[in-house]
Amino acid sequence: MSGLVTACGKPDIGKVNAMFQRIKHRGPDASGVFERDGIIMAQNYLEADGGTGRGDIKIPVSSPRNPNLRICYDGQMGNWDELARSQGISDGPFREERLLLDLYRHYGPGMLQHLNDAIFAFVISDGDELFAARDLLGIKTLFYGWKDHTLYFASELKSIIEVTEEVYEFPPGHYGDRRGRLTPFAQLPKAPPEVLHTDLHKMTDDIRAKIRESLRNRVDFRFITGSLLSGGIDSSVIALLASEAYREKYGKDARLKTFALGVGESADIWNARVMARHIDSDHHEVMVDLNQALEVLPEVIYYLESFDPSLVRSAVSNFLISRYAGEQGIQVLLSGEGGDEVFCGYTYLKNFPLEELFARQMECIGFLHNNAALRLDRMNQCNSVRVVAPLISGELFSYSLAIPPEYKQKPDGEDKSEKWIFRKAYEGLLPESLVWRLKQEFSQGSGTASLLPAHFEEAITDGELAEAQAEYTMVRSKEELYYFRIFTEHFGAGRAAETVGQWICL
Repeated sequence: MSGLVTACGKPDIGKVNAMFQRIKHRGPDASGVFERDGIIMAQNYLEADGGTGRGDIKIPVSSPRNPNLRICYDGQMGNWDELARSQGISDGPFREERLLLDLYRHYGPGMLQHLNDAIFAFVISDGDELFAARDLLGIKTLFYGWKDHTLYFASELKSIIEVTEEVYEFPPGHYGDRRGRLTPFAQLPKAPPEVLHTDLHKMTDDIRAKIRESLRNRVDFRFITGSLLSGGIDSSVIALLASEAYREKYGKDARLKTFALGVGESADIWNARVMARHIDSDHHEVMVDLNQALEVLPEVIYYLESFDPSLVRSAVSNFLISRYAGEQGIQVLLSGEGGDEVFCGYTYLKNFPLEELFARQMECIGFLHNNAALRLDRMNQCNSVRVVAPLISGELFSYSLAIPPEYKQKPDGEDKSEKWIFRKAYEGLLPESLVWRLKQEFSQGSGTASLLPAHFEEAITDGELAEAQAEYTMVRSKEELYYFRIFTEHFGAGRAAETVGQWICL
């Protein structure tokens, strides 16, 4: 995780510095600014993303063959080893940036076809040409805006708002140039691929192998690492694999730190304890109440840049546990995010026939870029903690698309078992009660989902809601109105509000 600001045209260094200051939390450990002709590029880093051991490499990182060619980058690559071997790129500081610059030099926009196992937002420029891009799923955030014939890019909305209210979300799966022209380079599939096979044993073996490889490619424990643990299957699988890898590196008595949060003795707290005992982790619990949740809401919404109720509720839990982990010295936090999108885990998907599941899965994944991905990025980044989500893997995603729908949402009498094939893959490796635990959103399992809506039903009148809805049609509930008010205090109700993605249900 890191932060970037770029201005192209007739930029003012004072404005760029003000923009950069707004995202200093994204990288307090190292930063740099590059200025040449009509371009200013600013980049910051966390220590775990390259903020130490960089030698004499300047930030933003430049190309060895063209010192004026620079990159501002935020991302993670799962296939770095494979690409680096093919391009002859050595390991070391800023290895992903150096690889991306080399790919750009060789392939131009065609470089993006090589990044099928990466999440990214970046801007490359030599002071003349400019090339900006964002990954297909939109896991890494990027915004742009115009002011006085100058095009601005930034990792967060709050940076663009510093100079102009004409702000837009940079669309996922697109690249752009200095004129603001956007070109799609990839899109979600319209139809499922051909089913690879229906061999259950091979399928579960493949799933375990791909997830294990994804974690090993992304996690090396060079920095102090812990794992979120809600007691759901997604975080439990990641904690299990990370614990195994941690002991391989540090010895059989080493204990991975795990972190759980709940409103009192919530479902997440109980189930996380079961899993922590199973892997013998160094387990930490954070207990919160309504007042603590209300206290951090303004800060959460400012960093999250959203007023969607479902997202805000889960973000509160994520913010509090990430803050606590950071206070314990954690630099890298592992997350089970992505499992519901990859394996069709959302319970509302049960309402649709199996023949619709693929289309509904694509619809669900299409919400990531301005909804769930914000929580993953912002609630850890604002606490200066790097987050890694091994289930967000291009290889795993492509493989899952070829799994028959009845293996993802398996019919079970009058009901369906969500993420069935994923659960089956870890049957016998996790406690049975966790393998088959009903899917709950982070806010449901932690307990914030029930507390916050009930509070705002009492705190806001029917008249206040009706008056707000007459002016702002996007406000759907009293709870959302409260969050919307905080959002507009920081970002206004204009184009900034149009960048907010609203989940299907409240």
